[in-house]
Amino acid sequence: MNSISDRPYSSLNEEQLQRIRSYALFAENAGQLTPEQLLLIYHNNWFNLFVPASLGGLEMNLPDAVRVLERLAWADGSFGWTVTLCSGANWFAGFLNPEIVREVFSNTQVCLAGSGAATGKAIVTDNGYTVSGSWKYATGAPHATHFTANCIIEKDGEPVTDKAGNFRISSFIFNKDEVNIIRDWNCIGMKATASHSFTVNNLHVAENRSFTIDAAHASLSQPVFHFPFVQFAELTLAANYSGMTTHFVDLCLVLFHERVKRKGHSAGQACEVFECLGRSKTKFDAERNQLFETMDAVWVKGLEAGEWTKEDLQSVSDVCQSLVKTARNTVNTLYPFCGMIAADPSSEISRVWRDFNTAGQHSLFTFVCG
Repeated sequence: MNSISDRPYSSLNEEQLQRIRSYALFAENAGQLTPEQLLLIYHNNWFNLFVPASLGGLEMNLPDAVRVLERLAWADGSFGWTVTLCSGANWFAGFLNPEIVREVFSNTQVCLAGSGAATGKAIVTDNGYTVSGSWKYATGAPHATHFTANCIIEKDGEPVTDKAGNFRISSFIFNKDEVNIIRDWNCIGMKATASHSFTVNNLHVAENRSFTIDAAHASLSQPVFHFPFVQFAELTLAANYSGMTTHFVDLCLVLFHERVKRKGHSAGQACEVFECLGRSKTKFDAERNQLFETMDAVWVKGLEAGEWTKEDLQSVSDVCQSLVKTARNTVNTLYPFCGMIAADPSSEISRVWRDFNTAGQHSLFTFVCG
């Protein structure tokens, strides 16, 4: 089980940390991860956290991978988010056609980017599909080797529906040279994630390039591919909010002490600042600890039973949403005490704040702010 003393950076060595952070501002200004940061990812195989060893991956279980992602997000928000989204897309190895998997993962620098929005259409043909569409927010687009996207299936000019009348939606994988990247990512934070849009137009793909992201359709046997996608996404994204929050709190601690030394606060103001920091940190640490304890317990219970119950999965969703809510409150409660340096775009604390609040716009956690 995780404990408060198990900080996000406990197994991220100093050299890795410094390489990630020393290039963070360069990456932000460039609008994408630097070659040095990418080499670090490739060397450590972080895009393949969940990919089986037989395909060249690390084959991590979910709790261990979530801890890695938290540490990387603590190092830098854009870096951690990119690894999270791209390793999460590489997780699709467990659902792709085996022939396609062998082809795609023969590349040691494989990186899937994509979108979960069903903003494309795939017209059924005699030997596959003709796909057209436009998708937003493909994190890691510049260095992706492949793209994935969801499409509404059409046949004979009409959307295909199930018995309940719902549109049939399938996922597809494209080679990088089959898509057109639209460099339109322009947000206040997470700039280095390079989460650009992409399009395809009347692209014919074989039927084996369609897949379904669902445990019932997993083509690989490892337990991580049989864990539901919603909770998989919640845990991996919550790890990022946790890592970025810890980074922000660390910076606040240093900054607040510096301001007190410069006599930038009265004695009463200094007490208020540090009391607020202490309360916020204590509450956040408790939420973080609860998330890891719940995740670990649910994971082990599901492995032993051979499945995860709805109740246990709901408990995972609950702790993820609770942590995100507390993380938001922590960061934005402490921000006003940081002074003008936190509004300087070139400062580290400003970048962390902007990254956190940009990542916080992800639709998965939109309704946890109440």
